Amino acid sequence: MDLFSSLVMGLQVAVTPVNLLYCLLGVTLGTAIGVLPGVGPIITISLLLPLTFGLTPEASIIMLAGIFYGAAYGGSTTSILVNLPGEAASAVTCIDGHQMARQGRAGAALAVAALGSFFAGTVGTLVIALAGPPLAGIAMRFGAAEYAALVFVALLTTAAMTRGGVVKGVGVVLLGMVFGTAGSDVSTGMFRFTFGIPELRDGVEFAVLAVGLFAVAEIIGNIGEPQGEAVSSRNIGRLWPTRDDFKRAWPAVLRGTGLGTVLGVLPGAGLSMSSFSAYMVEKSTAKEPERFGSGAVEGVAAPESANNAASQTAFIPTLLLGIPGSPTMALMLGAFMIHGVQPGPRMMGDHPQLFWGLIVSMWIGNLLLVVLNLPLIGLWVRLLRVPYHWLYVFVLAFACVGVFTLSSSHFDIYSLVFFGALGYLLKAAGCNPALFVLGFILGPMFEENFRRAMTLSRGDPMVFLERPISLTLLLVGVAVLLATTTSFVRRGRAEAED
Repeated sequence: MDLFSSLVMGLQVAVTPVNLLYCLLGVTLGTAIGVLPGVGPIITISLLLPLTFGLTPEASIIMLAGIFYGAAYGGSTTSILVNLPGEAASAVTCIDGHQMARQGRAGAALAVAALGSFFAGTVGTLVIALAGPPLAGIAMRFGAAEYAALVFVALLTTAAMTRGGVVKGVGVVLLGMVFGTAGSDVSTGMFRFTFGIPELRDGVEFAVLAVGLFAVAEIIGNIGEPQGEAVSSRNIGRLWPTRDDFKRAWPAVLRGTGLGTVLGVLPGAGLSMSSFSAYMVEKSTAKEPERFGSGAVEGVAAPESANNAASQTAFIPTLLLGIPGSPTMALMLGAFMIHGVQPGPRMMGDHPQLFWGLIVSMWIGNLLLVVLNLPLIGLWVRLLRVPYHWLYVFVLAFACVGVFTLSSSHFDIYSLVFFGALGYLLKAAGCNPALFVLGFILGPMFEENFRRAMTLSRGDPMVFLERPISLTLLLVGVAVLLATTTSFVRRGRAEAED
């Protein structure tokens, strides 16, 4: 099947009334969540995951994907208007976007962010469609040794590039792998890490773990925190940018899109690094770098474009290799697996309607973001006035009801509390709980392929070094690990996180 026929099939799936409705619901929820500080796409996806079990795989994944890139877009609104980023990836937009708002040019900044995000999302979606078939063909040549090396590199690079340091990152990943391998051993049938608890013989329920680790842990962490002052909206001003704004913004959009497209594919790079890198590129190449920080439109166009492009291309390793490059993609991979779909090189052949329907829905979702969000700017700003303690009460009640409906088991509620406490302790220790999810998802995958490779090689570990692809992947992982120990990378990562 050629690319055009595949896209036509995907369009037929994406524009069905049910899938179109869930796409609209996803991008709307994602935008609403994106404007709320501290409640990002990870928490939202984990919270809504139990509610998608009754949906078709297409509707479920389309809605969850809409939440992800909707949240990547939504943080720009409050970053520009009230200097309050909804997500870490939107923090860079505050630097020049809020200065434009103070000058009465908030409308122009919001329009540039919306148009740049739409263009970047379109390019990112096109890259997935074009790169899908050849990458899947290459991945079909992977054996057990190559997949084990690929999973190892993904875990190592993500742990190394995440805040908290390499040691803490690797430690959290290993802890997640222990929980991921709990239950019955596939090869021997023996129970492991069950501690005599019958409910753990089938393993830990992913939805319970995700909701507890993010939603409940966030609530525990915010108990007793002082509430921020009420947010007031600012005069939007003229919504359409001037000709000079377009002249300055489009080159920045192109560069930001290209940079975000590349960094979105890399494990551990994430949206924050894409936004920060795009901003630094614009500032370092500008003829008048002193304009940055005082309302330069390029300082809005570049990071927003990079942010949205990266949120699209982050799906490439997840869909085509079955290897999530970020914690949010690990949740998406878990959603696929819950619906009985195994992402990887065979996905386009085994589930073509789901794959191409998701690709086309990404473009439709980006179009809906532009059409909906500019008229709804005032609504999103008013949403910030909702007291946070009300919001968290609803989140906790929603989490408990959603988890209990999975199997009507009290043990799931106890597990929810346990993982909520664990997530809070990890954050208090300066660790990233999202790495726990990566270890939980990828741990069993690494174990299966590692054992298979060792069986085929009759116990010879040199099989990983004798095969060119696995050797290259291992060298890449070691190189990334060594690079993160340099002062230059540590300084750049610290600046991106701040």
